[in-house]
Amino acid sequence: MANISKDFFIYLSKNKLLNEAAKKWGLKLGAARVVAGTDVPTMAESVKRLNAKGISCTVDHLGEFVYDRDEALEAKENCLAVLHKINEEKLDCHVSIKLTQVGLDVDYDFCLENMLDIMAVAKEYNIFVNIDMEDYAHYDQTIEILKELAKQYDNIGTVMQAYLFRTEEDMHDLRDLRLRLVKGAYKEDESVSYQTKEEIDENYLKLIKQRLLGNAFTSIATHDHRIINEVKQFVKDNHIAKESFEFQMLYGFRTGLQESLVGEGYQFCTYVPFGKDWYGYFMRRLAERPQNLNFLVKDMTLNEDGTVKKGPIIAGTALASFIAWRILRKK
Repeated sequence: MANISKDFFIYLSKNKLLNEAAKKWGLKLGAARVVAGTDVPTMAESVKRLNAKGISCTVDHLGEFVYDRDEALEAKENCLAVLHKINEEKLDCHVSIKLTQVGLDVDYDFCLENMLDIMAVAKEYNIFVNIDMEDYAHYDQTIEILKELAKQYDNIGTVMQAYLFRTEEDMHDLRDLRLRLVKGAYKEDESVSYQTKEEIDENYLKLIKQRLLGNAFTSIATHDHRIINEVKQFVKDNHIAKESFEFQMLYGFRTGLQESLVGEGYQFCTYVPFGKDWYGYFMRRLAERPQNLNFLVKDMTLNEDGTVKKGPIIAGTALASFIAWRILRKK
């Protein structure tokens, strides 16, 4: 059932029609719990609240399905606005960027030009930039652009996904860069990725331990308390300084554990997504943890006082999407 749910939400995350409709709905369907608003000022206030608790942040101005130059340029300007805001407010924060948002699906060189513009401002403000890793179709180009940027800038890094077979080799190649280690949020073919949770978890821990024994700063992005506990024991046993790594979690998820890790003296960073284009991100979070559907259904159907919400169109749209998805799977 869990695999079916994951496939379903990944399917929904790629649905352009629902993505456009979601922009009109606003942060409904429970997304307000895991998306820090739709504009820069609201995001900044969310970051300030986390900073006050000793939590650093990485901000992602969400975007999906960018195939137009004007949209990519707008996304670049949005990212620059975030950098200006971080500098202006002196936030403990860096930025995460998807290359498809700034033009990778439009033109490689165009995307690189946009990233060079972003990196110039980020360097001026001494702000780190993390390139988010997307699906495998964009993997090689993402690595190529990363390496090109790293020739000029030292405030750049990316994400390594534990479910890919090639990650160990690529991680070694990028050993001098700051990296974020994740399990992986996309559905990839068995020819390039591990398919079971057990295999992915095993490789994830293997990669984490390799990085912790190296010299570059590492972000360990997981909500899995079992993995967190094993990392904590490994760090203790190998006398690894807490300053050489951080734990990361997503905004709105396991907030008690986030604060607990800070209280134990670990460096912690929260991934803070915001923007009108929240739909694809939210669906992938449900794909990662299908049990989050519980709060989705609750927010869809009930007001804060427990009364039933109006607006069955949203629920009907989701149901229709599910039916369509099941039909497509049978073909």
